[in-house]
Amino acid sequence: MLKKSQVMVFGARSKQLEGIPSILLNNCCLQRVRKFKYLGHMLTPDLNDDDDIERERRALSVRANMLARRFARCSQQVKITLFRAYCTTFYTCSLWARYTQKAYNAFRVQYNNAFRVLMGLPRYCSASGMFTEAKVDSFYATMRKRCASLVRRVRGGTNGILRMIASRLDSAYLSHCCTTSGGVVRRC
Repeated sequence: MLKKSQVMVFGARSKQLEGIPSILLNNCCLQRVRKFKYLGHMLTPDLNDDDDIERERRALSVRANMLARRFARCSQQVKITLFRAYCTTFYTCSLWARYTQKAYNAFRVQYNNAFRVLMGLPRYCSASGMFTEAKVDSFYATMRKRCASLVRRVRGGTNGILRMIASRLDSAYLSHCCTTSGGVVRRC
């Protein structure tokens, strides 16, 4: 029996997939799955990123609570340094392109609350004010930097096809990066 090998079927947006035959590998039928974690990123047949955003939201919550418990007596500057190191590194967030506003907002609220908990601030304090005062990137600034970093790395890479796609100004991903500015749709 193959334990790690599974199969996921990606279909067209408007068509239901019916009658998908079983896939055999070494005379073993592969299990068909609706979600799959590949290199830490959650994949779904509709390529929606809500599950991956939820995974990262939970991971952020765990990291922030751990930092708040272990470093409660540290200085503000130490807490800010820890927040930057552990709570602004969203794994694969630069790949998120199809998600609901509900999932994205829940992640943004978790990010804001993580900073409040770590710094011992009240729940009702202004998010923009607390980040500005501490000189820490807000959620939207962090997401913009992650998207820009991916575009910069792809454009500077050795793969000519990816470089060409990333350099096109009408690229769907580049358009997505422009629309993540502050949660407001903007044209580049």
